[in-house]
Amino acid sequence: MHHFFVKPEQVEDRQIRITGSDVNHGKHVLRIKPGEEISISDGCGRNWICQVGSLDETCILAEIVETEMKSRELPASITLYQGMPKNDKMELIIQKAVELGAMRIVPVATKYTVVKLEGKKEEGKIKRWQAIAKSAAEQSKRNQIPQVSNVITLEQALEEAKVCESRLIAYEHEDGMAGTKKELLKLSAGQKIAVFIGPEGGFDESEIQAAKKAGVCPVSLGKRILRTETAGLSLLSVIMMKLEVDL
Repeated sequence: MHHFFVKPEQVEDRQIRITGSDVNHGKHVLRIKPGEEISISDGCGRNWICQVGSLDETCILAEIVETEMKSRELPASITLYQGMPKNDKMELIIQKAVELGAMRIVPVATKYTVVKLEGKKEEGKIKRWQAIAKSAAEQSKRNQIPQVSNVITLEQALEEAKVCESRLIAYEHEDGMAGTKKELLKLSAGQKIAVFIGPEGGFDESEIQAAKKAGVCPVSLGKRILRTETAGLSLLSVIMMKLEVDL
């Protein structure tokens, strides 16, 4: 069953109007036909099973069949603070982070960040990344579309993350898994969780010390050195399993 997101104002009594670029995607890519059932979320916690009534070049009109009560969101809110990687790796990271349940992805400029985004270039990238997040949320049937934020510095990220009950930073020189296990066992439903991942080259020692001073706990991801696009997804996967197994 295909999944779509709409704005709350597109929901009218027992009908929902799908407009914009989703119309072309629904008609010509997904090849949706009248009578077909689809699922729709308004991004605010309301979800429905609908039946396609009519569709033209500007609108897909769907009739609400039933309200869907099942939530596909994690019971905790995870923000991924991702050190900016090179090339198009950020696109893969965003896509998979959304699938794994992250609620927000924040690109972070660190000492070893090579990519520099400014002005319209940053604006264009954020717009594309947000579109990737939306597509991944639809594919994984999320109830909400995670937000991709503007690029901030590590100092800003550490300050911003102080509102989170659990704050973890992946560090390749952290010894053993005992500390990682201890921190993971602290995670629980209702928490705000911050995950910090470095770019290629990882974090500088001074950045790790700054993170520790800010109350962020360094954790190991095992004996092997992981690429930046693997590290965050590895930690998010473990956090997802911990939170959902506890339910």
